[in-house]
Amino acid sequence: MVDSKRINGRRISVAPMMDWTDRHCRMFHRQISRHTWLYTEMVTTGALLHGDVARHLDFNDEEHPVALQLGGSEPADLAKSAKLGEQWGYDEVNLNCGCPSERVQKGAFGACLMSEASLVADCVKAMRDAVQIDVTVKHRIGIDDITSYDFVRDFVGTVADAGCNTFIVHARNAILKGLSPKENREIPPLRYEFAHQLKKDFPQLEILINGGFKTQEEIDAHLLHVDGVMIGREAYHNPFMMSSFDARYYGDDAVPKTRAEVLHAMIPYIRSQLEKHGKSEKSGGLKLNSITRHMLGLMAGLPNARAFRQTLSDSKKLALGDPDLLLQALARMQPIAA
Repeated sequence: MVDSKRINGRRISVAPMMDWTDRHCRMFHRQISRHTWLYTEMVTTGALLHGDVARHLDFNDEEHPVALQLGGSEPADLAKSAKLGEQWGYDEVNLNCGCPSERVQKGAFGACLMSEASLVADCVKAMRDAVQIDVTVKHRIGIDDITSYDFVRDFVGTVADAGCNTFIVHARNAILKGLSPKENREIPPLRYEFAHQLKKDFPQLEILINGGFKTQEEIDAHLLHVDGVMIGREAYHNPFMMSSFDARYYGDDAVPKTRAEVLHAMIPYIRSQLEKHGKSEKSGGLKLNSITRHMLGLMAGLPNARAFRQTLSDSKKLALGDPDLLLQALARMQPIAA
C-alpha cells in the first residue's frame, strides 16, 4: 500500500465546503479515493473555544489524510484552535482567507483578511508556534475591484515570510458586497494564470489551485504549472470522478472500489453511526439523510441515476432509518453499477 504521508498528499484535494464536507461526506469520499486530501467545513475559533469541541472536531480515523479549516482573525484564538486540531489528530490546519459571506465578514475574517496581510502573517506565526502539523492558507486572488496580480503576490509574500509554505489559491476575486457566496463561486472570472505565476515567483512554496475544475484533463493541464489541484463542487456532485485519482496521481495500483462496493462499504459505517447516536430525531439522534444526502451523485452520468437518487431521497424510507436503503437504491441501477 502506498503511504500518503511519504508523497505529495495535497497533489489532489477536495475543497472545504460549508454544509457539505462534514465527516459523513469525507467518510464517503474516502471509500472512493484512499489518498485524496480531504478538508473539513470551516470551523470558527469561537465555535471551538466557546462551544462543543467534540461536535466540531470529531472524525473517523479512516478519513486520513484530513485537514481542519479554521475561520478567525485573532492570533491567540487561532493558536489555541490549531492546537485543539492537532490534539484531535488532524494532519493540517488551514486558515480561511477566501470566504466572502457577510456573516464571515462581520467576524472580520475570511476573504476580507486579504487586505490585512500582516495580520494573516501574525495568525500564521501564532499557529505555527503552537503546532507541529502543517499550517496552510486558502485565499482568493483579490477582493472587490482589486484585480492586480501584485496584490495577491504581495499577500503571499508577506504570509510566506511568517512561515507558511502552502497556499491554496481560489483563482477568483471575492466580491464582498453585492454577491452571495454562491454567486462568488460563479460570477467573478477565473484567472488561473495568477496561480501559475505565483508558482513561478515563489518556486520554493507549495501552490495549489482551486476553482471550477470538472475533468481529469483539466486537472492534468494545471498540474504542469502548480503543485496540486483542489476540486470543489464537482467532487460533491460527481464523486466517482475520484476513483481514478489514487492510481493516476499517487501511484497506487490497488484496484479502486466499484460504485456498488462503495455503497456496500458505507453500510457498516452507517449502522455504527446510528448505533452511536441513536435514530430518534426527538432525542437528538442521527437522521439517515444526514449521511445519504452526500451520496446522491454517486451514479451521476449513468442510466437510472435519477431512480437511484429518488430512492435515497424517499422521506418515508429514510424515516425508517434502515441502512439497507442503499441496497434498494442500488437495485434500481442493476446490473449497470455492479
